[in-house]
Amino acid sequence: MKKLYLFDFDGTLTYKDTMFLYLKFYNPSKFYLQFLKHIPLFVLLKLKLADAEKVKKSFIASILKGQSRTKIEKKSQAFFEKYQHEIFRENALEFITNIDRNQTECYIVTASLDMWAKPFAKKLRMNLLSTRAEFKNDIFTGNFIGKNCNGPEKVNRINEALQGRKFDKTIAFGDTSGDTEMLAWADESQFEFFH
Repeated sequence: MKKLYLFDFDGTLTYKDTMFLYLKFYNPSKFYLQFLKHIPLFVLLKLKLADAEKVKKSFIASILKGQSRTKIEKKSQAFFEKYQHEIFRENALEFITNIDRNQTECYIVTASLDMWAKPFAKKLRMNLLSTRAEFKNDIFTGNFIGKNCNGPEKVNRINEALQGRKFDKTIAFGDTSGDTEMLAWADESQFEFFH
C-alpha cells in the first residue's frame, strides 16, 4: 500500500515554534529590538486586526533582510545542530524512524521559512514544502516567493508537488487552525497526535 504522510512542523513535530527561536539565535540583540518595535503589530494580530503574513514578513525582514545566502545557510545549520535534540518531540521522531520508506512518501508542510526548516527536513529524510525566502544575487530581499505556506496554501503546495500522483492512503498531522485545510484534504487526519 502506497502512503503519503504530511507533517506540519512547528508544534506538531517540535515543542516550540521555530521562527522566534531561529531569529533570536541568528541575532539576539536585533531580535529583542525588533520584537519590541513589533509588539503593536503582534497585539493587532492577536485581535485579528492585522494580516498574519504581512506581520510575519515584516518581523523576519527586520532581522534578516540584506543577509547573504551563505551566512543564512551557515546559521541555519548551526541552529539545527544546537536545537535538534531539544525541540523535537521524541515520540514524533520514533514514529518517523519507523516509517517504511519503500512504501511511503513523506513531506514536512510548514509555514516556517525554508532557510531554517531545510536542515530538519534533510535529517528526517523528508521532502519540504515551506514558505520560500526570496534571494536576489544571493542576498535575502525580506520577501517571500509566493504565499506564506499556511492554511489553504498548504493544500495548494501539496497538489503542486504531487502533480496528480495518487496514493492508496494520505495521512496528515497537524496541531493548529493553520493545518485545517491540509487535515481535511487527507484521507486520515491526526490532530495533536504527538502531544
